[in-house]
Amino acid sequence: MRASLLQIAVDDAELPQDRRERVAALVRAQAGADLVVLPELWPLGAFSARLWAEGAEQLDGPTADAMAAAAKDAGVWLHAGSIVERDPDGPMYNTSLVFSPSGDLVSVYRKIHRFGFDQGEAATMTAGQELAVVPTPFGRLGLATCYDLRFPELFRALLDAGAELLAVPAGWPARRLAHWRLFAQARAVEEQCVVLACNTAGTHAGVPQAGHSMVVDPWGEVLAEAGTEETALTVDLDPSVVSRTREEFPVLKDRMLR
Repeated sequence: MRASLLQIAVDDAELPQDRRERVAALVRAQAGADLVVLPELWPLGAFSARLWAEGAEQLDGPTADAMAAAAKDAGVWLHAGSIVERDPDGPMYNTSLVFSPSGDLVSVYRKIHRFGFDQGEAATMTAGQELAVVPTPFGRLGLATCYDLRFPELFRALLDAGAELLAVPAGWPARRLAHWRLFAQARAVEEQCVVLACNTAGTHAGVPQAGHSMVVDPWGEVLAEAGTEETALTVDLDPSVVSRTREEFPVLKDRMLR
């Protein structure tokens, strides 16, 4: 399978609608890939809390419409990163969207662990309650988002739900780049999964982003890693590496606590 991680630069000077159109064109340019992954909250910015209430969308909003069309045009599975979702009943969520190559919305994941220590996301958004694992032709894709990386129990639950690949969109800041690398590799080794960790580039709300999107195999080897600029990071994977690794080194069979 061919996976493309689109490390999008988020800049305060770019209007959300202009960014949607630009990102849709970038997705279409990935025709020939099997899976495309975008970062967390790229339409508004993961640290741009002042924009969230006004820019929140429902699941049939402008970002979903643009990404559904782009996925269909490119013929790819698209993890469209996440949006600020406004539930019709009022709450806001940090919500990831996954589209099939026909442009259908096939899975939604509302971020469970909200960052901010009672400020920002933690103060304004509601926590999700449900895991999401998406069956695809290249394996079962488990969904997590950014700060979730710090909570290994979530990834154990995704493993137990059948995940073989883990897609992790993020808006991870540059000042904690070392943690980003550490956690992406740790989750790959712990769960014996392929991790596709897609971060933002640029600076928004005064916060420089770490970039360094990466693809990590079940042994913890970084197969591909971006720098700090906007880029399309593309890697060819053999999804059978997950089953082979679990067979060759069957550490998961020795789990005692569940």
